[in-house]
Amino acid sequence: MKQMDWEDTCPLVTTQRIMAGKWKLSIIWFLAEHSVMRFSELKTAFDDPTLTQKMLTQHLKELQADQLITRTVYNTVPPKVEYRLSELGKSFVPVMRAMETWGESYQTQLEVFNK
Repeated sequence: MKQMDWEDTCPLVTTQRIMAGKWKLSIIWFLAEHSVMRFSELKTAFDDPTLTQKMLTQHLKELQADQLITRTVYNTVPPKVEYRLSELGKSFVPVMRAMETWGESYQTQLEVFNK
């Protein structure tokens, strides 16, 4: 049996692992703001040519595997796919709001120190 180390048990490391990736926090943010979005709507929301279709797909699959988002496929032609936050994903939104508040405070402090 493998001995567990702190990386296996630390909640902060778990959160960091799940949220690792340049676009994941933003995906969650957009879904929190819009409730439901299609792939093309997410891609357009970023308005960043460096975000490739492959990378967005990868991040969406990882967030789905981590049970933070749900993916619904409708049997239509062409196929319609929608993404939304799961209940677990919704529970992360207050954490993001706290991060936003901290980030605003940090930016303000930097402005004060850099004057």
